[in-house]
Amino acid sequence: MSNALIIRGLLLVSLLTTHFAAQAIGEMTLRGTLIEPPPCIINDGGQIDVPFGDKIGVNKLDGVNYRQKINYQVTCGTNSISTWALTLTLIGKAATFDEHALPSDQENLGVRVLYQGDKVFTPGSTLKIAQGSSQPLLQAVPVKKAGAILKEGAFEAWATLKADYQ
Repeated sequence: MSNALIIRGLLLVSLLTTHFAAQAIGEMTLRGTLIEPPPCIINDGGQIDVPFGDKIGVNKLDGVNYRQKINYQVTCGTNSISTWALTLTLIGKAATFDEHALPSDQENLGVRVLYQGDKVFTPGSTLKIAQGSSQPLLQAVPVKKAGAILKEGAFEAWATLKADYQ
């Protein structure tokens, strides 16, 4: 009987403390403004051409010779908030013989895109440009598959350069 009395007493105490517990309710309002990043355009929407010239020695393609600057200009709209991080993405597939090169229309020949000197801008990758920095120097250099014998003639390689804010 003593146990039953103790249990009843505990239940009564727990009911009383629950009933008299202090409650506080506060309402919240969450607000914000959605904005879109400013649009960017490269070379006023025109194509970027990189001429390597007409006298490329097929036996001198080593990933260094015939390097050319990629002339491009990124222009982005302005926005009142300047905290956007600009990125450049190289859209294209990789050559079968070199994952760091774009394939060309000539077998065993590709083109690597470089930035900051000798850093490879791999197809499918993205470069983050620090806020307030100028656009990076991009260069292109033809490369061939090791041991390949190339045919004489013109060649082309294609990719898309995309500028975007994150």
